[in-house]
Amino acid sequence: MVRLPVISGKDLIKILTKHFGFRVLRQRGSHVTLTNDISFITVPLHSELDTGTLQAILYDARIQRNEFTKYV
Repeated sequence: MVRLPVISGKDLIKILTKHFGFRVLRQRGSHVTLTNDISFITVPLHSELDTGTLQAILYDARIQRNEFTKYV
C-alpha cells in the first residue's frame, strides 16, 4: 500500500481541482468546501494535514491512494 505524503490543505485543493474535477463551492473561515456534483468534501487550510484527515478526504471523494499519489 502506498504511503500518503504530508501535504498542505492549499496544495490538496489545487490537486483536486486540477486533476479530479472538483471546484470550490465556498469558504468559511479556514475550511473550503469543494464539489464535483456527486459529493461534497471539506478541506481545512492547515499547513500540514494529518494522514487520517487526508485519508478521510480521499475516501469521501472516492479517490484511490495510487491515483492521488501520481499527482503529488
